Amino acid sequence: MDRAEVIQEILDNLRRIFQAINEYSRNAEKETGLTGPQLWAIKLLDETAPMRVSQLAEAMFLHPATVVGIIDRLENKGLVTRIRSQEDRRAVDLHLTQAGEDMAAQAPEVAQSMLIHGLNLLPAAEFHCVGEGMKHMVRLLGVEHLTPRPLRG
Repeated sequence: MDRAEVIQEILDNLRRIFQAINEYSRNAEKETGLTGPQLWAIKLLDETAPMRVSQLAEAMFLHPATVVGIIDRLENKGLVTRIRSQEDRRAVDLHLTQAGEDMAAQAPEVAQSMLIHGLNLLPAAEFHCVGEGMKHMVRLLGVEHLTPRPLRG
């Protein structure tokens, strides 16, 4: 393949990724009324609750302040509750309500968890190749300074 064909393939693959994330997001929002990050939080809490905001943020690869906003919206929808920890009265544990558990059981999978699962299955050399490739893409676009925000998908 010549350089132009490889560039075309790279751009097509990026388009496919963005299309997939957007499609997962639209389907999730249609089915559940939740954004991708909200649904991802519900799915993670369903697997591991109770969790603290810091633990959920770590599992979602997001900043705790971002996750607090997600949890606020889920709490307003009656899907998550915050309960003071019995072991450490200063800490607050996140729990799903019954409605949250029902949502997690019937909701579709989210793109982020599919990506993380797939990345975790890659052999080390391929994993590092993907990581380096993504760093190069960020540098090519000149967006190293941007703070990453949650994907909608």
